[in-house]
Amino acid sequence: MSLAPSRSLYFLAFLAGALTLGASFYLEFGVSLRPCFLCQMQRGFLAGFTLVNLVAALHNPKRSVIYLYGLASMGFALLGAITAVRQVLLQNAAPGQSADCWPSLHYMIENLSFWQALQLTVKGTVDCVEINWTLFDLSLPEWSLLFFIGMLILGAMQFSQLFLSQRLRLARR
Repeated sequence: MSLAPSRSLYFLAFLAGALTLGASFYLEFGVSLRPCFLCQMQRGFLAGFTLVNLVAALHNPKRSVIYLYGLASMGFALLGAITAVRQVLLQNAAPGQSADCWPSLHYMIENLSFWQALQLTVKGTVDCVEINWTLFDLSLPEWSLLFFIGMLILGAMQFSQLFLSQRLRLARR
């Protein structure tokens, strides 16, 4: 089996990531939606995912390196999905629980160390609970979660295609 289908899938994942990054920057600078720290973490994982897929699409690697690109790509997608799930859970928490949220990210960075701010951010900040924008009744973290799950499915397809082709090749011998 040639590696062209692998490169095509990586390029498709790169395009999806680039379009999603473009949409997130448009919402921040065009629509003036201020992203919270969990949103920025998701954007960072999305940027890593997009970069890995771009390099994988441009590079002509051997089969073993394709597995590494796939693992890196799926790792970024998984971390983004975990971050999005956390934000969806914060947004859908009971109204009484939102009082447990910490102050804004700006306040935490000024008064706490980076690691303390990161730990408190994962617990949830006031910014992360707010739902500022929806499309088809889904908030931005829910859309982000759908994207990352879709990219995880694409990665699983990539691995299944590689494993299936390897088994067929071994069976022919």
